[in-house]
Amino acid sequence: MCARDNDAAAGGWQQLPADERVDEVVEGLRMLADPTRLRLLWLLCGEELDVSSLAERLGVARPAVSQHLAKLRLVGLITQRRDGRRVLSRARDHHVGELLADLVHDAGHRLAAR
Repeated sequence: MCARDNDAAAGGWQQLPADERVDEVVEGLRMLADPTRLRLLWLLCGEELDVSSLAERLGVARPAVSQHLAKLRLVGLITQRRDGRRVLSRARDHHVGELLADLVHDAGHRLAAR
């Protein structure tokens, strides 16, 4: 049983989550509503990368990547650490990757149903 099953089992789907949790979810989803941020986060679920590597892989300017990373870090979706002069970013934990994988999988179902 995974953590989200535990939450549902504790209160079921009839009990609404606490307001602060809903607000946190909405803020996280707002950050994912940008295609560049979603792609950045996708890459960061697979490996730890620096700004230059991300900019190159996405074809986006380094300053734009830095701004997107700052927003993802602000809402707690990524972590960063220094390695010499470089700052390496990665997804916070496996839950972020699972969420993205579920969202992309669901999008595939919706596209196939059209």
